[in-house]
Amino acid sequence: MKKLILPLLIILSLCAFKSGTTPFEGIWEYRGGLVNGHLDSASSAYKLQRTYNATQYQALVLEKGEKPVVYEQGTYQLNADTCLETQTYCVQQSKLLGKTVKYNYIISNDTLKLIAKLPNGNLIEDHWVKVK
Repeated sequence: MKKLILPLLIILSLCAFKSGTTPFEGIWEYRGGLVNGHLDSASSAYKLQRTYNATQYQALVLEKGEKPVVYEQGTYQLNADTCLETQTYCVQQSKLLGKTVKYNYIISNDTLKLIAKLPNGNLIEDHWVKVK
């Protein structure tokens, strides 16, 4: 019994430390979703990718034969099943610039679903698949 206590204490102490990573960290590719209940397909002409680190994201347009274009950047914070996202840069004029949008999120296997009611009233459900 005494032989089990030390390994158990070591395991418990290691589990108490947080790694500092979030479930969003990595590269995600847009695969479509829903806008106001209607299917929104991902384009076949280009790919949309988001790269998340611990607190920030960067969104790219990837088109064959072209350099990647950063179309959006921002910060995010996770609380339970909620993601608070603030856009800090957008290549086009944006009504979301500097505003925080509250998303509910679900991660299942390699798929991230972001669900929100945007400030313009649109209900969205974006589907992103982890590619790296």
